[in-house]
Order: sequence, then structure tokens, then C-alpha cells
Amino acid sequence: MDPSLEEFHEAAAVRAALRKFMRSSERIAREEGLTPSRHLLLLMIKTADGARSTVTELAERMQLTQSTVTELVTRAEAAGLLRREQSVDDARVFWLRLTANGEARLARTVGRIGRERKRLLELLHLEAA
Repeated sequence: MDPSLEEFHEAAAVRAALRKFMRSSERIAREEGLTPSRHLLLLMIKTADGARSTVTELAERMQLTQSTVTELVTRAEAAGLLRREQSVDDARVFWLRLTANGEARLARTVGRIGRERKRLLELLHLEAA
């Protein structure tokens, strides 16, 4: 069965809201000195179990290649946003954690986008109901 006109309107509203949120989020991240990719990287590390992650885990969560994530990590580390810590259990594993600078920039970015995030979540909740 073909989608109804209402379903097309819902799909358009969700896409428009997502796009608006992404544009606002990217603008605010840039104002806080983060590229959109670095913002996502820091967000994924912060929300990982134990607020730490590996490049392999990040590649999966971010849906990027491992080499792309490695490059992002190297640049973020050089910018003082994260640090690598060798695992005490497996010397081949390096955990990535945010530095105080990375934490502060991410917190400011997430805090500033709060109203738009809340609006988007409300819309998505209404659409899912």
C-alpha cells in the first residue's frame, strides 16, 4: 500500500527537523572550536562505557572506516582534546579519553544545543507514538 499524504508530511517534518538540528549543532560546535567531526568523536567517547573507547569501537559507532577514525583521533589528540592510554590488560589496546579541554568544549557545545535537541526529541517522540 502506498504511503498516505499524512505519512509524507511526517517524513518531511522529521527530515526538516533533523537537518535544522544538524546545522545548529555544527554551527555551535564550530563556535566552540570543534569541527563537526571532532564534535561527534568527542561525543562518542564521552558516552562510551567508562567514558573511554578504542578506535575500533569508534569506527563502528560512527560508521566510518578505521583509518578515517584514526586520522580524526590523531588530529584531536594534537589539538589537546583527547589522550591515549595503553590498556593495562592488553598492551595492544589504547583507550581514548577526553582531556579537560575536550570535556569543557564538549560540555559547552552540548549545553548550547539543548533547546534544539529537546525540540527534536519531542518531535521524534510524537512521530513514534
